[in-house]
Amino acid sequence: MPRRRVALALTAAAVLSGCAAPVSLPPGELAADPVCARVLQATPDVLGGLERRSTTTQAATAWGDPAVTLRCGVAPPGPTTDRCLSVDSGDGTAVDWIALEGDDPDLPEHARQGGGSWTFITYGRRPAIEVVVPVEQVGGQPTAALVDLAGAVSLVRAERACVGATDA
Repeated sequence: MPRRRVALALTAAAVLSGCAAPVSLPPGELAADPVCARVLQATPDVLGGLERRSTTTQAATAWGDPAVTLRCGVAPPGPTTDRCLSVDSGDGTAVDWIALEGDDPDLPEHARQGGGSWTFITYGRRPAIEVVVPVEQVGGQPTAALVDLAGAVSLVRAERACVGATDA
């Protein structure tokens, strides 16, 4: 009987150690906006081969470890000179994103941890959506996650679009 209990305890410990802890993120100031619930429901269970993880925050989701994170309900950025990318999902859905640099004062604290990350915030949508992609998860393709998320993110209506220097 003791041998069976030990085996059961070891099996339980192995199963529990395989469970990743929920990702802790601060909520966005507009996280209670009803459109955020629709956005989260529309996000994929698997993003770029990474399985969905739970979070401790309303209007947020995550994939993989280290986690690619999405927070809906962050404050929309105002006019900016930061680099703006228009990402097309291939089905005609295009979303404009501002790419924040590592020294940007608007860079969220959770994006400053670890071995570096790419941080993107939607431009021209209210509420805004933030996606943080750890460098080790994407290699040279940080916008691949944005392509896969375009359908869900486009549920927030675009009110403005990025303009280039030649568009003024």
